[in-house]
Amino acid sequence: MKTKFALILCAAAFVGAPLTAAASADHSKHTQSAKPAETDKKPEMVDADVRKIDLDAKKITLKHGPIKSLDMPGMTMVFQIKDNKILDNIKVGDKVKFSTEQTKSGYVVTSIEGAKFEGAK
Repeated sequence: MKTKFALILCAAAFVGAPLTAAASADHSKHTQSAKPAETDKKPEMVDADVRKIDLDAKKITLKHGPIKSLDMPGMTMVFQIKDNKILDNIKVGDKVKFSTEQTKSGYVVTSIEGAKFEGAK
């Protein structure tokens, strides 16, 4: 009986030793990068024609090219805008470049640049 008990204790000590060593291992050299690679990307800018602007409803209608990041073909559609200020220099008929993101409430224009600003210094 004493032999079986001693054998069980030895087996437990043998199995438990690696677990104790792993628990006390130094993990200070393991680091994560500050930002995932996805956040380093600039938003996709898409060519579009401004068809309608509704400042009261905070909406803009754009005839746009394909939006690859959203797997969306070119079409004419209404987008929400977060802030009317991004439309200060934009009017119906302008050719623009814009970026958008999908939110719970729909697609929101996050930035827009008028064609007249392209190449300006």
